[in-house]
Amino acid sequence: MIDWPVLSAVTFIPLVGVLLLLFTREDSPYGRRNILNVSLLTTLVTFVVSLYIWYNFDSANPGFQMVEKHAWLGTGISYHLGVDGISVLFVVLSAFLMPFCVLASWVSVEKRLKSYMIAFLLLETLMIGVFVSLDIVLFYVFFEAGLIPMFIIIGVWGGKDRVYASYKFFLYTLLGSVLMLLAIMAMYWQAGTTSIPELLAYSFPREMQTWLWLAFFASFAVKMPMWPVHTWLPDAHVQAPTAGSVILAGILLKLGGYGFLRFSLPMFPLASDYFAPFVFTLSVVAIIYTSLVAMMQQDIKKLIAYSSVAHMGYVTMGIFAANVQGVQGALFQMLSHGIVSGALFLCVGVVYDRLHTREISAYGGLVNNMPKYAVAFMVFTMANVGLPGTSGFVGEALTLLGAFRANTWVALFAATGVILSAAYALWLYRRVVFGALEKESLKKLLDLSAREKLILYPMVILTIFFGVYPAPVFDATAASVDQLINNYTAALQAAQSVALAVN
Repeated sequence: MIDWPVLSAVTFIPLVGVLLLLFTREDSPYGRRNILNVSLLTTLVTFVVSLYIWYNFDSANPGFQMVEKHAWLGTGISYHLGVDGISVLFVVLSAFLMPFCVLASWVSVEKRLKSYMIAFLLLETLMIGVFVSLDIVLFYVFFEAGLIPMFIIIGVWGGKDRVYASYKFFLYTLLGSVLMLLAIMAMYWQAGTTSIPELLAYSFPREMQTWLWLAFFASFAVKMPMWPVHTWLPDAHVQAPTAGSVILAGILLKLGGYGFLRFSLPMFPLASDYFAPFVFTLSVVAIIYTSLVAMMQQDIKKLIAYSSVAHMGYVTMGIFAANVQGVQGALFQMLSHGIVSGALFLCVGVVYDRLHTREISAYGGLVNNMPKYAVAFMVFTMANVGLPGTSGFVGEALTLLGAFRANTWVALFAATGVILSAAYALWLYRRVVFGALEKESLKKLLDLSAREKLILYPMVILTIFFGVYPAPVFDATAASVDQLINNYTAALQAAQSVALAVN
């Protein structure tokens, strides 16, 4: 048992770094170095605490652990924290990616570095807060507040169309969340509590579940993002700085999938079962359509952004298959995508820092003078395709298996995405890495620096490790997923029994 507030610690340690940065002068002789060192140290300490949480997590216990609860706003709204098998690894993933974001910004961010790092540390607190919240109002506060730092990061440090992209990102995600706020109010009036564990045990009426499901879906579908509300993502990715793209793809896209698993499936099982064909349709369209769109892109970042939408299609398909294989696959796919997609954007950042262009046509033949970069990029490309032996294969295979058990046709159409992902990913890799080194601008490029190796090599190792040995992830998630599916199945069976009795 842990007798200190470890979840509060992992959530708010980044704010300690923010306080230190506020008292750090950026214009002093060592100002830049001090800002970078404080930011890196803060994120590393947060990551160590997250590993401590994972190490002390009892994987055999499907319930919430390390629970903290204190009075907060009155009328039953509490400061209530806890983790289960569905949320604990997202805490670790959030803390894991942040040091790499700091390292990726070490040279590329030249102006307003202090404000930039403060925005990222605030964002880390808000992201982790989403995954540890056990009060639905507290969840909503963290969920929505996370928009603000990312809005600022894109709008201030982004590309030439950064203002348009940041407003589009903010307005899309905010609009859906207004409906979720109304649903949260309705849930409180109905159940008399904002405690997530109590809401999970409460049985909402069938008609109410439908409206609540739609309201939450409006928010989570935009966050994923699902087709057709995905159009903000390519713009945001293209304009965001490298570290912003890493967090956007690695964590913020996962908030929607986490919301489906935490709220939609367990709290509104009847509505989830009713709308499953609708979600399957959107997922299959996303997988096929956005893969085809990715094949047409000339910007590296935009191609990877559209591939993220396709991969999130596997996640929603697996979740609403509502069986153990589908949900386990969706969870693994989200964690794997957080590493692989984040690493791909870091790879783009490596060459962008050298040439300041993301146009695919500007590259070619990099294997000749950047062989180490070519190997790292190849591993992440293969994982993005879903090659066996990489982490990308495990999640896709399980979600397809789960979908096959739920609906054979859905699995058949979704499987075409594997072929399409190979087409656009290998096409990108061939254009950028292979071929003759003919362009004069490329001949002077140097291979990975020590800092860049420190960023990419750990991700290469994890991509292969979890592809060969995924057990640590499944061990942590198994009990909570089993409980979720058992409760979901029991709710459907109870509703069927009632319907038969009435008839």
